[in-house]
Amino acid sequence: MRSRVHGWRRRPNPLRRRSDVVERWTLLIVAVLLLVGAPLAGAVAGWWAHDEARSVAAQQRADRHRVRAEVIGKIPDTLPSVEGGQENSFRVAVRWTEPGEKARTTKATVPAGTRTGDTVDVWFDARGRTVAPPPGETEVWQHTLAMGACAAGGTVAVILVGHVVVRRVAMRHRMDEWERAWARTEPEWTRRRA
Repeated sequence: MRSRVHGWRRRPNPLRRRSDVVERWTLLIVAVLLLVGAPLAGAVAGWWAHDEARSVAAQQRADRHRVRAEVIGKIPDTLPSVEGGQENSFRVAVRWTEPGEKARTTKATVPAGTRTGDTVDVWFDARGRTVAPPPGETEVWQHTLAMGACAAGGTVAVILVGHVVVRRVAMRHRMDEWERAWARTEPEWTRRRA
């Protein structure tokens, strides 16, 4: 006689406990959540982050303006060191003239490697303070991908931690069920009376 084993078919089995069934269904749910839920959470978070970053960038572009300024200050003798593959910037005096106005000077942050007499872009906010340039499309996409990846990774972590918790609870229940079954069966096997 030939017997086939089907994975999810319900068959009476005296060794299968309720905790086994719960653990099996939990495994299926975890697999679906990992394959569908985590990517979906990452996509939703990325979409939200992209919209938010684009609106912040548009607001900053509307609030800030750029001027071309000439570096007039003395360049520091010791430039900042290079960290993480990116050159650091430093503050130095710059001068620019807006149309119809006299020349103005201020201290602005310029990239390392700038020399006296070079022309650099300097960004100002509505109050006239020097600020960083508004984020471009590359920074918006970097933010989007980072937020999406963090959301997907966080979702995976929560799912896996939940799975571990369910497995431990199921194991504890399984051991209790086996203990009760053994308490009923032991006297028959050992001929000992309880």
